[in-house]
Amino acid sequence: MRIEFFKYQGTGNDFVMIDNRQELFDRDNTALIANLCDRRFGIGADGLILLENHPKADFKMVYYNADGNQSTMCGNGGRCITAFAKYLNIIGNTAIFEAVDGLHHANIDNDIVKLQMQDVALVEKHTNHIFLNTGSPHHVQIEENLESLDVKTNGSKIRYAPPYNHSGSNVNFVKKVSNNTFAVRTYERGVEDETLSCGTGVTAVALAMSYIGETEKNMVTLNTEGGVLNVSFEKNGEGFKNIWLIGPAIQVFKGIIK
Repeated sequence: MRIEFFKYQGTGNDFVMIDNRQELFDRDNTALIANLCDRRFGIGADGLILLENHPKADFKMVYYNADGNQSTMCGNGGRCITAFAKYLNIIGNTAIFEAVDGLHHANIDNDIVKLQMQDVALVEKHTNHIFLNTGSPHHVQIEENLESLDVKTNGSKIRYAPPYNHSGSNVNFVKKVSNNTFAVRTYERGVEDETLSCGTGVTAVALAMSYIGETEKNMVTLNTEGGVLNVSFEKNGEGFKNIWLIGPAIQVFKGIIK
């Protein structure tokens, strides 16, 4: 079996992208997907994304973590598949596509993709952290020693601890840089390691920092290990609406793997 693939990255969060409109790829082959994402024996990626036909929207996004299992929404993946759809001439500069958490609108201008995220109705403020779901579950906590933090060790402890347990949560460590800028490092479940960037993670951080009063701005800059992302939003009572994740989405290379 020979598979044509494309490699995309959004601020260092990288994905194997496959055009599956002909439904030739085995969606249930977990071992194959994990192998394709393996950085030594496969292509190497934080996840794999299938672009498929949709009866009403422009296309459908099917996302898998690097462990081969289908997962919840991936924000950077949503931005990258928008760029992929434009490359395939499926869309122009705007798109509506379906992901696991519902329909998303997106705009693309050169390599910059703006992705509308789902509204967030509930933010949970705890003693030492904030928890919210931005399409994927996210634990957010302030960490002043962010540069020297062992993200993998500390993130994995939180990811598997109560109340998250088996289903797990992504874990974001945050340091305030200025009134509207925050540095973020993220441990992602399914990858089970730190990734250079996480779209739903920086979205969660922006909303969490607004919720607890660390910023009064409705456009927040997030400095990740892989680059800069921006999140704009509107407050909506105790929640948020009109949330947009903004940043680059780049095709790195394409090829064929056996």
